[in-house]
Amino acid sequence: MALWHSDLRVSWRAQWISLLLHGVVILALLLAPWPASYTVVWMLLVTLAVFECVRSQRRIRSREGDIALLEGRQMQWRRQQWQIYGRPWITRQAMLLTLRSAKGAQEKLWLLSDSMSEDEWRQLRQQLLNPGRRL
Repeated sequence: MALWHSDLRVSWRAQWISLLLHGVVILALLLAPWPASYTVVWMLLVTLAVFECVRSQRRIRSREGDIALLEGRQMQWRRQQWQIYGRPWITRQAMLLTLRSAKGAQEKLWLLSDSMSEDEWRQLRQQLLNPGRRL
């Protein structure tokens, strides 16, 4: 039985933070004084930054879908069972969960408050901050 369940949405806040950070890096690369002999390096760095921005947006979108918190610090996510490893980092607006699958794969899952309803966010925070308490 699930202690908590949600259908995660794409977080617009995560998308904006990612775009802002990548935009700052790209802008710094474009505005920095580059010698003419470094044109190829400059173009390569700008291209890599743009591709990393696109990759980041795809990763953010790939986080949507069903997620459930189960007994014993287990999570059901991406049709897989995950163990919450270590202590979750939790703030009012975000949390970072380190997950480990039975096969040993490790995943860092950022959850932002705008990716679910306020009630679901509050319940998840309560479950993770007070693991013995049932809602």
